[in-house]
Amino acid sequence: MIKYQLKCECGKEFESWFSSSKEFDKLEKKKMLSCICGTSNKITKQLMSPQVAIGSKVEKDKQKEIFKNVQKKLADLRSYVEKNAEFVGDKFASEARSIYYDKKNIRNIYGNTTPKETNELLEEGIEVSTVPWISKTNS
Repeated sequence: MIKYQLKCECGKEFESWFSSSKEFDKLEKKKMLSCICGTSNKITKQLMSPQVAIGSKVEKDKQKEIFKNVQKKLADLRSYVEKNAEFVGDKFASEARSIYYDKKNIRNIYGNTTPKETNELLEEGIEVSTVPWISKTNS
């Protein structure tokens, strides 16, 4: 369904619903449209602003719920990593190499690397994963 603001040659303006824009065009071509005054069938569409649905409250609430759920899961992931691995900061790449090549002091670690360092570790066959790290203030 589509609603048009219409205007008659007599000057009266009114609105009407049509099943489609094609339906309006078909009725206009056959001169089957008539004014509310009842004296003319010369009807034109007026300039209208579109009505765009930006989403229902239910959709927005669902999006908020999904966002909260993702935030919670990321916070849980951060908590798990912090409890089960040692933070090595910016020394992650060198610590990962040390563990991989020396096979001494094997432990779970986490820290920071640049994308270049991450690619180099992967090329050497060292398994690393990048994890989305949510700040504690957002959780």
